[in-house]
Amino acid sequence: MAQLTGKSSLIAGVLAAIGASVCCIGPLVLLALGVGGTWVGSLTVMEPYRPIFIGLTLLFVGLAFRRLYLVPQVCTPGTRCADSRTSQKQRLTFWIVAALLLGLLTLPSLAPLFY
Repeated sequence: MAQLTGKSSLIAGVLAAIGASVCCIGPLVLLALGVGGTWVGSLTVMEPYRPIFIGLTLLFVGLAFRRLYLVPQVCTPGTRCADSRTSQKQRLTFWIVAALLLGLLTLPSLAPLFY
C-alpha cells in the first residue's frame, strides 16, 4: 500500500467527512434552495454508512497528524521542506481543515435546528 502524505490524508479526511454528513447536508441544501416536500425528509440513504465515513475521517486526520507531528521529516538542506515556515504553514492548514471537519461531522446533529 502506498504511503499517504499529509496533504493526501487531509484530502481523504475531507472526502470522508463529506460522505459522513451527506445524509443531512443534502436535504438542508435543498430546503435552502426552496425545494421542499415530504420526500426531502426521506433522503437518508447514506445514513447507515455514516459511522464508516466517520471512522475513515478520523483515521485520515490521525494519519495527517502523525505525519506532521510524530514522524520526523527527512529533508536535504536547501529544499522547501527544510524551511520551518513550510512546516508551520502545513500545521496551520491541518488545524483549519481539522476544525472544518469537526463542523462537518457535527452538522447532522445540528441540522434539525435549521429545518
